[in-house]
Amino acid sequence: MTGAKKYYATAVLAAWLILVAFFMVLNRTLDLEVFFVLSLIGLLVIAVLIDGAFSRPRYMRYLSYLIVAGVALFAYIVIQKILEILAT
Repeated sequence: MTGAKKYYATAVLAAWLILVAFFMVLNRTLDLEVFFVLSLIGLLVIAVLIDGAFSRPRYMRYLSYLIVAGVALFAYIVIQKILEILAT
């Protein structure tokens, strides 16, 4: 069952990213920062949903490294936006 959860989560995340990209193209607002934030939100939701209560598979450790890197990049984006606001 664990392997099936991993592949199902990958398919759901891919569908989420395609849906986000579709609506960004439909709205004609292609912004990489918005896409990154929405993909990070999707990754966080998927990580919470597939995390086991009693055991932690090896791929969850690697996923947590990816989440930490994503949150660090998100913090960088927020700091850049704050600096842009303060500069004006």
